[in-house]
Formats: sequence, structure tokens, C-alpha cells
Amino acid sequence: MLGAGGAARYNRGMPNSLKRAMCAVCLRPRTTCICRWTAPVASAAGVLILQHPMEVANAKNSARLLHLCLPGSRLEVGEAFDAERLDALLAGPRRAVLLYPETPGDATPGAAPPPFDPAWTADPAGLLLVALDATWRKSRKMLHLNPALRRLPRLPLRDVPASHYLIRKAHAPDQLSTLEATAYALAQLEGDGDKYGPLIAAFDGFVGQLMQRCKPAA
Repeated sequence: MLGAGGAARYNRGMPNSLKRAMCAVCLRPRTTCICRWTAPVASAAGVLILQHPMEVANAKNSARLLHLCLPGSRLEVGEAFDAERLDALLAGPRRAVLLYPETPGDATPGAAPPPFDPAWTADPAGLLLVALDATWRKSRKMLHLNPALRRLPRLPLRDVPASHYLIRKAHAPDQLSTLEATAYALAQLEGDGDKYGPLIAAFDGFVGQLMQRCKPAA
């Protein structure tokens, strides 16, 4: 979960009156609270969200909503993580897999990550899905700075629908928000295309709220 350090990034430099107006759950101003959109869904696989610091206070960011919708998920903020700390997050009874597209040009010669074995989907509860919450450029930097992430098998998404992320420019036509990508990845791992529909519906509500606030005054 996002601890005191994350909350401090939101509150730093704010007057006391505004600090008191922050929602303690979603860590946003109460006037833009997103808690009403949360739709808890219990995932079989574990979920670890690694969020770039620049995304913490971004109003358009979906990772906090994702974290609130997935009981038991973990959200950690950083760019270059302490190696021992990251190893501890990735260790355990579950096999860690990285939700990230194959990028052969980025691979260090002789150090390509092991392939994702489709047989692992027979037991999704034995997997830990690791999602990077960052812009495309920053996510590549996170991979570069954290060798442990580069060594993880990568989960390729298949046949995903177009993004509902109408408020943020995509790097590529098939690029998704962190929430969408994680929801579709979990559905793929569990072979259940309907289970994570509530997460997409929650995301639609979140996007609609942002778009409403961005409308010019009449």
C-alpha cells in the first residue's frame, strides 16, 4: 500500500486548510475524491504495482484506483528501488511475472528474461503480477535501473480492446492505462473475461469524472 511517504508528496507545500481537505483513502482532495468508483474484486494472482514518483500526484493516474479495487494488492513508489527491498517484494511462494511488452532491443546481450510459460495460468494463485505505473519513457528507465525487473518473465497481453483512457495521450494505439492493462492481464491469467468488468466500469466512471471537471464553464 502507499504509505506516509506517498501522502507527503500530495501534501507537501499545501496550506493546512487544503491538507485537512484531503481524502485519507484515495489521497486526493475531497472535491475530486475517487472512492465512489471503487469496485473491489478479489484476484487469484497477487498484484504488485510499482509506481514512478512523478505519477503519485497526477490527477489522471489510475494506479491508486486500481490498488483500491484489488484487496491485497501492494503499491510501492520509486524509480531506482533498493535492490534488497525489491528482491524481498518479488520473493515468496508466488512466481513474479512482469506485465510489460516484449522489447527485444532493450535486452542486454545474453540476459534476455525467461519466457512466460502458458502452463503457469493453470494456477493463477501461484503468480505475482508486477505492473509498472509510469509513462512509456519512465517505465523503460525503471527497467534499466532495476535489473531484477529485467530478469522477470513478461506476460504478453492478447486481444485486448481499445483503451477507454480518453484523457491521456497514448504512446501507441494499443497502449492502455495501468488499471486497464492489469485488469485485462488478470482476466487473461484466470481465463475469466467478465470477472474484471467492474474494474473497467470503475475506470470509466473515474475518466468521466475527470472529463466533467475539464469541461469549460458555460
